[in-house]
Amino acid sequence: MPPSPSAVPAVPTDAVTRQAAPTRAVTGQGVPTGDVGTAERFPGAVGPAGGAAATTSRVNPAWLVLAGMLLVALNLRAAVTSLGALLDEVRVGLALSGTMAGFVTTLPTIAFAGLGAATPWLVRRFSPARLLVLAMLALTVGQVLRAVTGSAVVFLATSALALAGIAVANILLPMLVKQHFPHRTGLVTGAYTMALTVGTTVAAASAVPVAHAFGSWRAGLGVWAGLAAVAVLPWLPAALRGRTAARRGGTARRSGVRPGRTRLGWAMAVYFGAQSLSGYAIMGWLAQMFRDAGFRPQDAGLLLAGVTALGVPIALLMPTLAGRLGSLRPLVFALTAASSLAYLGLAFAPRGGALVWVVLLAFGQGAFPLILATIGLRARTADGTVALSAFAQSTGYVIAALGPLLVGILHDATGGWLAPIGFLLVALAVQTCAGVLIARPRYIEDER
Repeated sequence: MPPSPSAVPAVPTDAVTRQAAPTRAVTGQGVPTGDVGTAERFPGAVGPAGGAAATTSRVNPAWLVLAGMLLVALNLRAAVTSLGALLDEVRVGLALSGTMAGFVTTLPTIAFAGLGAATPWLVRRFSPARLLVLAMLALTVGQVLRAVTGSAVVFLATSALALAGIAVANILLPMLVKQHFPHRTGLVTGAYTMALTVGTTVAAASAVPVAHAFGSWRAGLGVWAGLAAVAVLPWLPAALRGRTAARRGGTARRSGVRPGRTRLGWAMAVYFGAQSLSGYAIMGWLAQMFRDAGFRPQDAGLLLAGVTALGVPIALLMPTLAGRLGSLRPLVFALTAASSLAYLGLAFAPRGGALVWVVLLAFGQGAFPLILATIGLRARTADGTVALSAFAQSTGYVIAALGPLLVGILHDATGGWLAPIGFLLVALAVQTCAGVLIARPRYIEDER
């Protein structure tokens, strides 16, 4: 996990949306006005009469869209954290080499980076509802097949299929918030981020008990396919309508938004990448840090779970605050302070203040819901949102992939945790600099 717009005052996006959406048609940067398929393909785009919101509410009720988004969000990390909890069992069961097991743990960031970058191209050709149906079907099928295969190669291929579904959904959710809930960007982003956190926590905590209850790691992985299948249902009616509208409307115009050519786009990508790097490193190594400090394995696991559990209310709070503040600097600096104190505590007093460090880490990890909310706050149109989301996330996950790897290398080279924690502090400094650049309200459509 980067000048003020010429046509819109530099105020928080929620206010901008309330002022601009009813009066401004989207041309060039967004969806072409007069396109027959606009209401279905981009339900949040404003048409010539400024009445897209009403059309959207008739076609897709807000409660159904929100329910669908929350169900999708519940699935966005379950396939990853359930595998992490059962990795030893999977490694033995499929006779995975150490290299192969390491590749399995890196596969999510590779998939999120590579396939996430292709999502804007898909959005120009298919309605978001159809894409979400296909994404959740890919996740369902991938999780089922990898749970029943006895081949390591097939396991990797089907895991990649499941992760492809997650990668597309990652990019689409910020765009859907912008389309359907432009006046509640922070609140709805917080709600789906909280659902994502809950899914992450529940899958990590229950994968092993489920596997033990059914006598096989395959059950601990395969059970989450049911949740993905349920997430398909709210999107099916809109997906069928979207297919018809897409045929009438023809091919969507290529986006004029190029985040990779702007300071804002790169600052967003660096912030997303730096916070994800730290997040993956913490999830991968925090329990080991506590074990090396003298905690029993089960206690170290509980401390790690505490970081995730405390992140649930923070995931709801952070985007809500971001949507209400004129500048994000207070949040950026508060998150940096919390993470800095936590890292220093882990370096010099990991046992004595463990609970304090867990609380501070949980607050510091609020950078993830903050950057997800900021994606919507820094784009005026749905087209801009999906372009910014794809660039920030795909580029950011390339950066994030280095986190667990470099922490492990530094730990092996030094035999301790001072060097790895020093690396995380450097990453935090980079994150903070990028955060300052994205803090001021402005929009990706206005940057060239």
